[in-house]
Amino acid sequence: MSYFLILAFIFFIGSIVGWVIELIFRRFFSGANPERRWINPGFLIGPYLPLYGFSLCVLFLLAQININFIHNEFIEELVLFTIMALVVTFIEYLAGLIFIKGMNIKLWDYTDEHCNIQGIICPKFSFFWAVLSAIYYFLIHPHILESLYWLSNHLSFSFVMGFFYGVFVIDVCYSLKIMVHIRKFANDNEIIVKYELLKENIRKRNEELIGKKKFVFAMHSGREEFLKHLKYYKEELNKKL
Repeated sequence: MSYFLILAFIFFIGSIVGWVIELIFRRFFSGANPERRWINPGFLIGPYLPLYGFSLCVLFLLAQININFIHNEFIEELVLFTIMALVVTFIEYLAGLIFIKGMNIKLWDYTDEHCNIQGIICPKFSFFWAVLSAIYYFLIHPHILESLYWLSNHLSFSFVMGFFYGVFVIDVCYSLKIMVHIRKFANDNEIIVKYELLKENIRKRNEELIGKKKFVFAMHSGREEFLKHLKYYKEELNKKL
């Protein structure tokens, strides 16, 4: 079986599982959500987070590294998990930096976390990446290829994969159009837009105007309405200055 198909499958699984992890974390554990509301994570509409998909692909590749020159099994696994955590943290940093430098958008903000770097990465979440790496290595990686071979023999699997990537590509294109509007707004006002804060402001404004809570389409309204949301976001920022 080709590596392309394997990585496509892993990206599919990682993106969806990552979305579920973030959804649960934000609902029950995040200090930024004291109201304990359900919050759709990420900048896409659908239930997937590309960062987790790419990260799981990297974990799959790293799990195959041979470090048998370390003769202590415990130290060998500890070194491997450290490498995994560092590489995935680098991916997280790179993704965050690309959006900040290229779009003037900060998708997540760790500014309040100890020892953070530019509010993009911090030791706390790097530790979580190490834990997830260990879970992947012991519970998931041994069964990846076996599961993929089994699924590839079922036509429904091909349909699900094709449907996922079709919807995913459309979602990315549509959401990037939203990002372009935000980028123009950020450039015009010479600011970095904090995406999660913008979503929160839009949610509050929707509740004030129409009394409705949006989970999936909080960021996706008509162009004129969205521009009003951006203006409201700027007004809220000015109040805090």
